[in-house]
Parts: sequence; C-alpha cells; structure tokens
Amino acid sequence: MFRRVVVGISGGVDSAVSAYLLKKQGFEVCGAFMKNWDLIDESGYCSGEQDWEDAQRLCRQLQIPLEQINFVKDYWLEVFGSFLKDYDAGITPNPDILCNRHIKFNRFYHHARDRMNADAIATGHYAQTNFGPFLEHYSPHEKVRLFMAPDLIKDQTFFLSQITADTLRHTMFPIGGLTKPQVKRLASEVGLDAYARKKESMGICFVGKRSFQQFIAEYIDTKPGPFVDVDTGRVVGQHVGLHHWTVGQKCKIGGCLQPYYVQRKHRETNVIDVVSGHDHPLLFTDILYTEEPVWINVPPGLEQGEV
Repeated sequence: MFRRVVVGISGGVDSAVSAYLLKKQGFEVCGAFMKNWDLIDESGYCSGEQDWEDAQRLCRQLQIPLEQINFVKDYWLEVFGSFLKDYDAGITPNPDILCNRHIKFNRFYHHARDRMNADAIATGHYAQTNFGPFLEHYSPHEKVRLFMAPDLIKDQTFFLSQITADTLRHTMFPIGGLTKPQVKRLASEVGLDAYARKKESMGICFVGKRSFQQFIAEYIDTKPGPFVDVDTGRVVGQHVGLHHWTVGQKCKIGGCLQPYYVQRKHRETNVIDVVSGHDHPLLFTDILYTEEPVWINVPPGLEQGEV
C-alpha cells in the first residue's frame, strides 16, 4: 500500500538515519529539503547552506533523489507572522508547534502527496503512532494515535500535538522507537558517522546565534515598564518590554536576596508582576485558560469547542 515515501532531509543525523532505514525497508525513497528561512549572518554566510550541502551529500551516498522546496513565504506568513503577533500581545508562542502544524505536516505533506506522488511522508521526529514506524500496522478503519517516544529527553510529541489525523495517518517515524544514542550508534555503523558527529541544532532557526532579546527587539518596539513585587507593591526593577518575558521566567533584577519570577503580565499598563522565590504560591494554579482545543482525534462524546 505504501511504496513511495518522501522523507524530510534536514542535514542532521536523525533524518539521515531515517532515510537509511526507509531504503533498507525497501521503499522507493525520495528526499525533500525544506527551506523555511533565509538567515544570513554578519559575514554574509547563510547558515542553511551547510545543511543543504549535507543533505545533498547524504542523498548521493544513499543514492536517492533530493528536491529542495522553498517554503520561505509560507513560513513568514503562517509561522513567523503569528509568532510576532502573539509576542506583541504578551503571549509566548511555540514556533516549532506552528511550523509542524502549518509547514512540515501541511504544506510539505501536500506537496509530497500532490506533486511528488508520495504514498506517505517520513520525518526524523522522535515520536510513534499505533500504525508503526513504517506504517506496517496501518488500518483504514482504525483511528491513528500519537504515542511518546521511548527517549523521553528527545520525545517530540508535544511539538506534533496540532497536526491533523489525516497527515499523521500517512506519516512514518522511522527512528521513533529508538533513543538518540542508538540513532548515533547506528549512523556510525552504516557509514553515516559524519552526521553522527555533526553538532545538533537546538535553537529557533530564525534567531541564529543572537540572543533572543536581541532578535525580538528588531521586530517589536521596546516599551519599558516596571517590575512590581506583588507582595509589597514596590517597584523592584525596570523591563524593556512585555515581549521579552514569559510567565514563570526568572528575572534578572539586581540587589535582591532571592531571585524574582514573572507571575503576571499586564498589557494595558505594561506592568510585570513578580514574586520572590521559585516556590512562591502565586506561581502555581489549578485554573487553565485556553483557546479552542486542537484534537488529532476528537474524544468520544466530546464535540469540538465543548469543555
């Protein structure tokens, strides 16, 4: 049923081993390199170029075709634009969740299926489904379920929590049942040791080597305001903008016996309420405010929008 698989190639060890395992399983494998962001550093060098070169070298080694897909415009409109809008509103969004929802498991998925004639896509995420790493347990009559990876440190199911059931039904996670050390060891054993040694990318792609504060200041105006101790009502410091801080974050305020933590942000007054100590009672709550939930499968008896 699933013969032709398009795998997302990033230039890292996870996608490299995923592509290797797919070919070993006998699938007709094609690689796709997603260009989501144009990042040029001070020297004029684009950091994504090295990843593209590594992706090309991998696909030559594995003897699989590779296509570069440009999603820069889509990423700007659907991920980065929403990211800035939320930050400006005092919300702390997660760009990885947005990227997976709008780009990797929507734009890329449909490109692979419609233009590359893929029966399924594959990625190097650490996640699992009830259909198996190669969709070997696929059933057209069974709902797809997203399961955590055994490597709890690398598990990425949180970042996949807003993708659709239709996409997940046609997605393979070849390394989802492995741990990171196992993936690196396998890479070294099959001649992909260059990718096992490659430094792992951990940050947000569009931030690069800058601090996040430096980056966000380029897009959102600085709006200074006070840090106010909730318990005493005293101003204990100054911040340069609500968008630099998130609830629960440790504040860098000098001259304090205990470190302060963000308890609440007031967009209308530009005040950030802080509390002293990481175990302050006001940092804990049993109330959650949320927008309409995103379900991969709507639970039985619970319609969309109901609580």
